[in-house]
Amino acid sequence: MMKKHLIVYVILFFALGLPSLLMAQGPSDPNDTFVPLDGGLSILLGVAAVYGAQKIKKNRNRKG
Repeated sequence: MMKKHLIVYVILFFALGLPSLLMAQGPSDPNDTFVPLDGGLSILLGVAAVYGAQKIKKNRNRKG
């Protein structure tokens, strides 16, 4: 019974404790105000514009 609890605690330690210790990136600089806006945002805005244009066209076709 005690061995089963020990195994659970060891697994919990590895699952919850080690990822915070094994971070590949250090802490961020609090004075850094740079916000990375890359191509992903442009693609998202483009897809949203196409989707909105299709919705507008579909609504105009229903009414007219």
